[in-house]
Amino acid sequence: MAKSKTVFVCDDCGAEHPKWVGRCNSCGAWESVKEFKQSAVKITRVSGPSELKTLAKIARDPGNRIRTSQVEFDAVIGGGLVRGSILLFGGQPGIGKSTILLQLGGLLASAGHTILYFSGEESAEQLAMRADRLKVKSEKLMFANESVVENIARSIDEQKPAVVIVDSIQTAYSEAGENLPGSISQVRESAAQLLRIAKQTNVCIILVGHITKDGYLAGPKMLEHLVDTVLYLEGDRQSQVRLLRAVKNRFGSTSELGVYEMQKEGLIPVENPAKLFLAQRHSEVSGTVVVTSQEGSRTFFLEVQALVAGAAYGNPQRNVTGFDLRRLQMLLAVLERRAGFQLGTQDVFVNVVSGLKIAEPAADLGVAIAIISSLKDRVVDAGTLIIGEVGLGGEVRNIGQIRRRVEEAKKLGFKRIILPHGEHKDLLDLGLTISPVRSVSEALDEVF
Repeated sequence: MAKSKTVFVCDDCGAEHPKWVGRCNSCGAWESVKEFKQSAVKITRVSGPSELKTLAKIARDPGNRIRTSQVEFDAVIGGGLVRGSILLFGGQPGIGKSTILLQLGGLLASAGHTILYFSGEESAEQLAMRADRLKVKSEKLMFANESVVENIARSIDEQKPAVVIVDSIQTAYSEAGENLPGSISQVRESAAQLLRIAKQTNVCIILVGHITKDGYLAGPKMLEHLVDTVLYLEGDRQSQVRLLRAVKNRFGSTSELGVYEMQKEGLIPVENPAKLFLAQRHSEVSGTVVVTSQEGSRTFFLEVQALVAGAAYGNPQRNVTGFDLRRLQMLLAVLERRAGFQLGTQDVFVNVVSGLKIAEPAADLGVAIAIISSLKDRVVDAGTLIIGEVGLGGEVRNIGQIRRRVEEAKKLGFKRIILPHGEHKDLLDLGLTISPVRSVSEALDEVF
């Protein structure tokens, strides 16, 4: 009989401790560390080593991907689900993980693929009610309220599906383990067994993962290393916009971003995010400009709002939503030192409308101009797009994929583009008013 040992695991974050403690050293939660019995598993080799092959002798299958017919999802994962792969799909509670996976299951089943959906959190009746609301109907989409990995493996062997959805990995458990579902050892063992099943049966398995209060996937970090793809569904629950992002992808790029809108029919892909993000823009108000953000092959146009007001208590605030706080502090220092604007006694608030976070420096110049627009109470023309990175010397630096950004701006009706000097020579054929600038001061003169 295998010997067992005692482990102490935090219920909130899954961290293991050498002994019981009243407060978890990892997440700081009180009374969350519980005692579990963990069996020691003896590993024995049952087969010889695998055959070694050269690259030339390894077979390739160009048709190994399963397209879901949902353009946004396929673009994010690199063109479709890969047979024999395993995906980890995370997101905040209530953000729409189960909804989008049920929709994808319906699309794949309608295309003739057998889909198995195992839920350890909802009954079959609850899943059926959600399917009715989402208008998902297909005989090839089958459900079960199942958490035991061995039973899931038997169903896969019997049904020979193309895709399997396990909701969630934290509720799944193996009968060989002694610990409770959700514990570190059970999550590790369950994921490892499902990975072996995916590789041996050439089935794509999608695992739903819970998120901790810090925004990270719950369970051992090894879980993210184990899977082929890690997807996050992001967004503010008070907003209708949802963003699908791949933070790890062995079969494609991690720079693509999918945009969805939550409606009563479920999560609907947004074909033209610019119309959604700029639909409620108040162009006659000072402190608002439009900037671009490049996510992979897609160009997003976002409204940036800035508000500058006198500090009431002598301690100026710097608050941002969707923009990096340290980047904002740097821009304020440049505006004060290089352009002569006194902002040290002013409260500055910056908000990126729509819930998208700007991670690239191409929006620097737009944010700086929005701040000065609010400070001077001068309105920026609605047909102006501002592009450029700002350096510490107050210079405006070049950014990548400038032509693609300007071409997309022309389609949306922008008439004037303010951009770094040197980038304008190849854009004159587009028929737009191009205003190249070398510094922040030059850009402010052009705008105002």
